[in-house]
Amino acid sequence: MKKAQLLERLDQLSACEGAVAWVRRYDGSPSQMWAKCNRADWMLWLAAKADVDRKTIVTIACLCARRALKYVKQGDKRPLVAIKTAEAWVAGKAMIKQVRAASYASYTAATSYAADAADAADAAAAYAAYASYAAYAADAAAAATSYAADAAGPSKTKELKIMSKIVRKHIKWSDVAKGLEAAKWNQRKDCEANQ
Repeated sequence: MKKAQLLERLDQLSACEGAVAWVRRYDGSPSQMWAKCNRADWMLWLAAKADVDRKTIVTIACLCARRALKYVKQGDKRPLVAIKTAEAWVAGKAMIKQVRAASYASYTAATSYAADAADAADAAAAYAAYASYAAYAADAAAAATSYAADAAGPSKTKELKIMSKIVRKHIKWSDVAKGLEAAKWNQRKDCEANQ
């Protein structure tokens, strides 16, 4: 896949302006971009759009969300329960309705933190555990990494870099490119455009 093709796909997918601008500025091939990108949230979003295995994406989102658990209020187990439930779903040991319930509880934690906490990091950390929502909507996996990074506050850049390494460990650019180039992707997107 060439850079121009990637930019075309990003446009078709309505990628965020920041990601598109970064790709435009980057002087290198898409595989080199993947190797240098320090935005795990963008990487997971693109992998999900390229039909990378959903369970792989949920697993990675949970690994990233776990990095934010240190920012959760002491004694609040809802984010951890949401992550563990999503991990159980990946292992075939939880039903999707259990994942939804745990995700909702974690979302509730996030919104209550936002209302009660003096530090927004608490809200971001709890929201990160909402990664389990990715079990039925893979786009949320990308959001989870962003929330986890936000929870790190001043360490956000460092956290995103670490999470990007986690993504690259489990997802190769060749798999993303293959998904973006696949005929089924083209057909699906064409069908959606005609609806």
